[in-house]
Amino acid sequence: MSLITILQESDVFFISCVTLIGLMIGSFLNVVIYRLPEMLRRDWLNQCAELQGNECVDSHPTFNLIVPRSSCPYCGHRITALENIPIVSYLFLRGRCSQCHQSIPLRYPIVEAFTALLSGFVAWHFGFGLHALIALPFVWALVALAVIDLNTQFLPDDITLPLLWLGLLVNLNDGFTDLQSAVIGAMAGYLALWSVYWCFKLSTGKEGMGYGDFKLLAAIGAWLGWSMLPLVILCSSLVGAVSGIMLILLAKLKKNIPIPFGPYLVGGALIALFWGHQLNQAYLGYMQ
Repeated sequence: MSLITILQESDVFFISCVTLIGLMIGSFLNVVIYRLPEMLRRDWLNQCAELQGNECVDSHPTFNLIVPRSSCPYCGHRITALENIPIVSYLFLRGRCSQCHQSIPLRYPIVEAFTALLSGFVAWHFGFGLHALIALPFVWALVALAVIDLNTQFLPDDITLPLLWLGLLVNLNDGFTDLQSAVIGAMAGYLALWSVYWCFKLSTGKEGMGYGDFKLLAAIGAWLGWSMLPLVILCSSLVGAVSGIMLILLAKLKKNIPIPFGPYLVGGALIALFWGHQLNQAYLGYMQ
C-alpha cells in the first residue's frame, strides 16, 4: 500500500502528518518573521546610500533566510540541531539559551504551535485533496504576515505580492473560486482599503493605515473571491475595534499609538476560508 493511499484512507494519519509538517513550517516561519524585515532594512539603507552617491553601508556578511545559521542574539551561540527542534527544544532548554541563559522569546514556540494546529485544522476541514494542498501555503503566508505586522507594523511586498499572484494562479481552474471572481476580488480588495485610506486622510490629515493592508486584502480577494471581501472586512473591523478598545482600557494604550490592522485582516481571511460560504448563506437567508 502506497503512502498516498494511506493518507487518503486514514484521516488520522493525514491530519497527523500535516500537523507535523506545519510544526516544521512554523519553525521556518520564525526565521522569515525575524530575518525578512532585517533583510529589507539593510536593502533600503544600501539603496539610500547609492542614491546619495555613498558607498554601501552594509558591512555585515551575507544575511538571508538561509545564511548565517541561527544563533543567540545575545551571545552569538550557534543553535545546534538538537536545540532547533520545534517546541521540544524550547521546553528542554526551559526557554533559555544554553550558553548565556538569556530568555528565548515565547513567540517562537507560539508560532510553531499555532502553525501546526492551524495546518492540522486545514487537513481536518478540507480532507485529503487539492483544497487542503493549496490552502496550506495560503495559511502559512498569513501567519507570517500577521506576526511581522505585529512586530514591525509592516507588511512586506515580498510576501503579499507573490501571495496575490499565487491566488490568481490557484483559481485558474476554480481552486476556491472562479478566475473572474478572483480577479475582481483582487481589484476590489485593494480599492476598498485604498478608498478608506484616502477618505480618512483627506478628512483628518492623518494616515489611517498602510499600503501593505491594501495589498494584503487584494491577495485575500484573489484567493477567496470578491464575495468573501465584505465578510473579511466586517470580521477584521469588529475584532480590531474591540481589541483596540480593550488595549486602551486595560493596557493604558494611548489613542495616538498605531495598531497594526494586518493581523485582523488575517483573522477575517481565516474565518472566510473555513466558514465563509456558510456565513454568507446564513446572512442571505436571514435577509430574505
